Amino acid sequence: MNIWFISKYASPPSYAKVPSRLFYLAKEAKKLGNDVRLITSDANHFASIPESGKVYNYENQDTVDIVWIKTKKYKKTASIERILSWLDFEWKLFRMPLKNINKPDVVIISSLSIFTIFYGYFLKKRYSSFLVFEIRDIWPLTLIEEGGFSKWHPLSIIIGFVEKFGYKNSDLIVGTMPNLKQHVLNRGVLNKPVFCSPLGFEPNKYVEEDLSLNNPFQNLIPEEKVVIGYAGSMGISNGLDIFIEAIKSMNSYRNIHFLLVGSGDLKKKFQNSLSENTNVTFLHRIEQNQVKYFLNKCDILYLSTQHSKVWDFGQSMNKVVEYMLAAKPIIATYTGFPSMINEANCGIFLNTTKTQDLINTFLKYALMSNKEKEVIGKNGRNWILENRKYNKLASEYFAKINQLLK
Repeated sequence: MNIWFISKYASPPSYAKVPSRLFYLAKEAKKLGNDVRLITSDANHFASIPESGKVYNYENQDTVDIVWIKTKKYKKTASIERILSWLDFEWKLFRMPLKNINKPDVVIISSLSIFTIFYGYFLKKRYSSFLVFEIRDIWPLTLIEEGGFSKWHPLSIIIGFVEKFGYKNSDLIVGTMPNLKQHVLNRGVLNKPVFCSPLGFEPNKYVEEDLSLNNPFQNLIPEEKVVIGYAGSMGISNGLDIFIEAIKSMNSYRNIHFLLVGSGDLKKKFQNSLSENTNVTFLHRIEQNQVKYFLNKCDILYLSTQHSKVWDFGQSMNKVVEYMLAAKPIIATYTGFPSMINEANCGIFLNTTKTQDLINTFLKYALMSNKEKEVIGKNGRNWILENRKYNKLASEYFAKINQLLK
């Protein structure tokens, strides 16, 4: 088949801070014998893309033919400039030259930008293509739940219309979250096939190696203590208040130390709140390729999310994949649809807002023997290795498309 992957945010590893899942799926589709084209934008806060004077730029990376569209830049992720950048991308998609090309048999539109579904619908009608509408964040629900917008805000209404249009006019709805089907039903769209294709990992990026050798965090980690680590953003949507309160209350436990790495709007506030604690260390944000070294030096890993209806439909976070690959027990305060950690038996989901519940869980895991923690951690790594390699995810994805085409 000739497959087009279209997303404003889909950079290959050579340019990306966080390599794009869509690029890896395109690469695997090529290995399966398909012709592929990835159409994306150079305005991407997850990537550093070379400047060009041309609007449409063509290159091939790692067997994948890529079309870069020069698009309006923006500085802040939550800004009107970012929305204008979306619209600029959509406008230039419709103006992209289509002469002398092989018509797409399958068009995969992956949000963001959710408005790209209109171009996908145009290609479906023009070429009788099979249209896949892929959801990586549920909009406008994310805007309402975590952005603080009213459901009657004009932007919420417009994006809600676009979302429903995409559900009704696509041939397959794909989500990275495992319970998306329920959301589609809630939106009143019945009898549409819904398929889960979660975030995965590229094995070449996680080759077996001795992470203890030349580990940049070697001298930053307290010796002979149980280290509980957190890697990621420190903002409102991360729901870290209960974690900070637990750290504050556990200052007397001299055998436990907390290590937090990352940045965010609330980091300074958290540092001030814990300024008198001796059981915690804050580190600066680190490069993506350093995360595995940081995780390797921890004994237990923590993650959390803000209580939100978005999580009712499940999660598929890069952080969870990285945590599980690190082969360490995971403790998560999370109120949504459970997946991965519970399936792998590599930790626990705590559906609680009580600090004492989190403290009790930290103490339970800290008191485990090294062997017990090792067994739990390896459960997660083995599960990820079996279920989340991109070649397996791609095979399942395109098997589903072939099934529906037949």
